[in-house]
Amino acid sequence: MRVRALVAGLSTVAVLATGCGGLEAQLSTGNSDQASKPDKGSISDARKKLAKLQVKGRAPRTGFDRDEFGPSWADVDRNGCDTRNDILKRDLEDETFKPGTHDCIVLTGTLKDAYSGKTIKFKRGQDTSTAVQIDHLIPLSDAWQKGAQQWSPTKRKEFANDPLNLQATDGPLNGQKSDSDAATWLPPLKSYRCTYIARQIDVKAKYDVWVTAAEKSAMETILDGC
Repeated sequence: MRVRALVAGLSTVAVLATGCGGLEAQLSTGNSDQASKPDKGSISDARKKLAKLQVKGRAPRTGFDRDEFGPSWADVDRNGCDTRNDILKRDLEDETFKPGTHDCIVLTGTLKDAYSGKTIKFKRGQDTSTAVQIDHLIPLSDAWQKGAQQWSPTKRKEFANDPLNLQATDGPLNGQKSDSDAATWLPPLKSYRCTYIARQIDVKAKYDVWVTAAEKSAMETILDGC
């Protein structure tokens, strides 16, 4: 049975439930009409976590390959559905599913994009699926240059498939972001930036990913306005 969790603030509850719809959101569904700013306690917590992150320069990108983070969209929570479809199910509304897949393969749905505020119709297909893409809030190549080179393959696979670090969003906008960090890219929808930065900090704290000086400064500037 499908589980939708609307968690106040930026709590990091565990993610395992029974069945193909068992990916329980660790945060708000991400839809822009539901993604209110974090409360003062969450912002305070983000500040404390940010203060504890290491500040270092980028390591060389040498050796980076998507395969270093395991196969794309692995079923790490073993609920029978791949991570991409789990996130689509979490972030889209009014979904329909491919018959016979136990609601694992999303065919259509509507995304209220948290990054832009746009409403986007999703339709699975070779020429249409890219309209909605799954963003890594902390891009894999960025993480590679800030600590992930030293991780075990298992940890990199978990990072690449962690729902806390994943957000369904507008495809072209995701391409625009590419592997940028907070110093060079922020969501166009300003009302979501506090949540976006707090989530990035949560991910970095969870996996011990460092920040550059410019990135930390950008994060502090956003938190100051929250």
